[in-house]
Amino acid sequence: MGKYDLLVKGNVVLPDRVIYDAVIAVLNGKISGIYEEISELSAKEIIDATSCYILPGAIDAHVHCFSALEEGFTNAGFSAAAGGVTTMIEMPYDATGMVCTEKMFQEKISRLEKESVVDTALLATIQKEDGLDEIAKLANAGACGFKVSMFNTDSFRFPRIDEGQLLDAFSAIAETGCPVGVHAENDDIVRRYIRKYEHDGINDPRAHAYSRPKAAESVAALTAMELAFYTGVKLHLYHSTFQRIFEMVDFYQSQGVQVTAETCTHYLTLSEDDMVELGAKAKINPPLRKKEDIADLWHLLTQGKIDMVTSDHAPWTLERKANEDIFQNASGAPGVETLLPVMYSEGVSAGKMTILDLVRVLSENPARTFGLSHCKGRIDIGMDADLVIIDPNKTYIMDESTLHSTAKWSPYHNRKMAGKVIHTFVRGETVYKEDGQLGKPGHGRFIKAMHPSKGCLV
Repeated sequence: MGKYDLLVKGNVVLPDRVIYDAVIAVLNGKISGIYEEISELSAKEIIDATSCYILPGAIDAHVHCFSALEEGFTNAGFSAAAGGVTTMIEMPYDATGMVCTEKMFQEKISRLEKESVVDTALLATIQKEDGLDEIAKLANAGACGFKVSMFNTDSFRFPRIDEGQLLDAFSAIAETGCPVGVHAENDDIVRRYIRKYEHDGINDPRAHAYSRPKAAESVAALTAMELAFYTGVKLHLYHSTFQRIFEMVDFYQSQGVQVTAETCTHYLTLSEDDMVELGAKAKINPPLRKKEDIADLWHLLTQGKIDMVTSDHAPWTLERKANEDIFQNASGAPGVETLLPVMYSEGVSAGKMTILDLVRVLSENPARTFGLSHCKGRIDIGMDADLVIIDPNKTYIMDESTLHSTAKWSPYHNRKMAGKVIHTFVRGETVYKEDGQLGKPGHGRFIKAMHPSKGCLV
């Protein structure tokens, strides 16, 4: 056998099975072979991770690196690497404005390749009015998809796109083969209910959850799926929080609509009642739901009804979470570093999901949906050597002070964790080791999406 750059031995998790005590051989950043015996192999570096799982790197399909400018690609990338995320899919809503033109997109690629630690794909968005002629240019530049909001989070950087503009935009995006992802909350319902509950915002942080009822989410999701039905666009529903959304997705899939849906770590682990203790740290849009909704989501996940789990990483510092009135705080929580650890601990280790479920919702499906499966998302010969070693026998207490985001806090602080990320590789290079070693800014690359033409499944 020829000499490789790297050999990693352990329990290798493939899409359909685990090969115990196998060896992954890496050459020039790619997986060159998968063997059941190491004795005849040689390499510059050999890592014996016997009794540990070797997973494909996680793909966090919902990361906001620049909602807080002090975070950026570098700090989010350090966080990602330490959490076993080898590819981030970055949102187009920066504090400096929306990434909605080819020029802005190319500028962001240049910044990414100077600053990122892990590989990164980029979403684009559309202007509130007009600008549809940029869609084809953005797709050609390698955007992995488009993101739009049906709720006016911020008129400057995160505006509501009305249904008429969405209809035209969906038609234009459909021609590119790219998916379009939607923040699905009905603006009119949420505005009305915020007025209804805003007087409770100082006394009960759960008023935020009450102000964004399930109907606001399902009505918006329904509208988006109807628009997808008529335009043929590939639709993705971001941060879906309860069972009915996924039942609706099932129905529209039966009607021929190409639609996928995700949930987030926090919806699988926290309920609105946790806001009593966590306060604004658990203020997220859409909001946390009830405990019974958590159980429903876990069941859906194991049934294959949830396409992916993401973090919706929003690295607000605690200053943006300090107001006694829940409505006056920023929405969102940091999570790219805790995505894989929490899903392993709360899911696999707790017996709520299998290790194969884990790689499906954190690696395979995000890659397939967003046009990255030519190089990312699974352990296979010819794929990028994006690998994560998890030691299932290690336990620890989550300590927010050790996390790498500039946010420096986590809703999972002091939670007992089972299983630990001990090593992360991006294209065969170490970007994180348990001893504290981190990768270097500039190692991360822009991953250009490859989408089939209109009418083909991603």
